[in-house]
Amino acid sequence: AGSRLPIAVAHGEGRVEFAQDQDLHTARAQNELCLRYVDNSGAPADHYPFNPNGSPEGLTALSSADGRATIMMPHPERVFRNVQLSWRPQEWAGEEGPWLKFFQNARAFADGN
Repeated sequence: AGSRLPIAVAHGEGRVEFAQDQDLHTARAQNELCLRYVDNSGAPADHYPFNPNGSPEGLTALSSADGRATIMMPHPERVFRNVQLSWRPQEWAGEEGPWLKFFQNARAFADGN
């Protein structure tokens, strides 16, 4: 929670669209908004290049209300090792990249931990 991580994006498709403005508010109230593109200052990105597809509020991933399913546009499976990142701070040493925690958390949730 609260992490700002570089991510691989393969295309500009996958834009989040809500049928009605109220649907965004409902998703927020149900804690279903889980990832967003941000700019260099950490603010939600609305425009290219920080938001490659123009999704509202930089949204790039949503989870189901029960947390069992997540849909997302970027590709964390392409950057789970530090060597795969195009940039990283020096303190991110070692083999495991920060996106690996995403998959470890999903596994822990599925295992009931």
